[in-house]
Amino acid sequence: MRAIWKGAVSFGLVNVPVRLYAATENHDIRFHQVHAEDGGRIRYKRTCTECGKEIDYQDIVKGYETSEGELVTITNDELSELPLPTGHEVDVVEFVDSAQVDPMLLDRSYYLEPESRGLKAYALLREALQATDRMAIAKIALRKRETLAALHVRGKAIVLQTMRWPDEIRSADFEVLDEDVTVRKQEVQMASSLVDQMSADFEPSEFEDEYARAVEELVAKKAAGGDVTDVAESGGAAEDAEVVDLMSALQKSIDESSKKQTAKKSNSPQKQSAKKSSSAKKSTSAKKTTKKKSGGKKSA
Repeated sequence: MRAIWKGAVSFGLVNVPVRLYAATENHDIRFHQVHAEDGGRIRYKRTCTECGKEIDYQDIVKGYETSEGELVTITNDELSELPLPTGHEVDVVEFVDSAQVDPMLLDRSYYLEPESRGLKAYALLREALQATDRMAIAKIALRKRETLAALHVRGKAIVLQTMRWPDEIRSADFEVLDEDVTVRKQEVQMASSLVDQMSADFEPSEFEDEYARAVEELVAKKAAGGDVTDVAESGGAAEDAEVVDLMSALQKSIDESSKKQTAKKSNSPQKQSAKKSSSAKKSTSAKKTTKKKSGGKKSA
């Protein structure tokens, strides 16, 4: 991995020199836009809407349109001169309970690697965060822009997650949610029972990006020169969905979940091993019985 930022974590009077690394990567399938006739790549030109000329990158500046419709242009040099108090520092502002941080605020994830001379201070911060079950809320400047960040522990590493500013979170303004809905106690109990039956320990490795895998297989097939057929469409929802009783739907869901759980238990390695052991015992017993019978006969 290549460090994208170098600086220090500052909390109180303690400074921890660190390097910042991207903790995630995107595995989306990327397509190029090409000409269907000859496969040539499609390119877009940077043209000015006023003069119609193609513009070089060096002649492009940033423009901000005010609420009055006026355009203010700002150069990269002007932006670079703006003060950034956290230019090379992860400035811890406060420590908060982990449960108080709304997941909606969390954005990109990064690993913090300590410099060798700051390893003890790094370990101290890591152990303190774990012992108190808290997150450190800090400010950091990335790509010439200051942002909020949350520091928490993952394994032996401290993870920094950039955060959105509160005014960047949209409200769930749906009028339908203001309508009165009567939910019966029995329905809540039934739904809770279904939740209990479907509860499991989350294992991310059990899930797969099926679409990406299907695209890769299609690309491989076409690249190998094989025959390509239209991908069959999966069945959609019925045109007129029936309105069913909520209790009935929950009961069916519980029954189906119960069947799956029973089937999963019966197919578990322990069950299969027990079945094989039982079969082996029966087979051995049958052989012993046959030997006893044959041993009782005398030859003429």
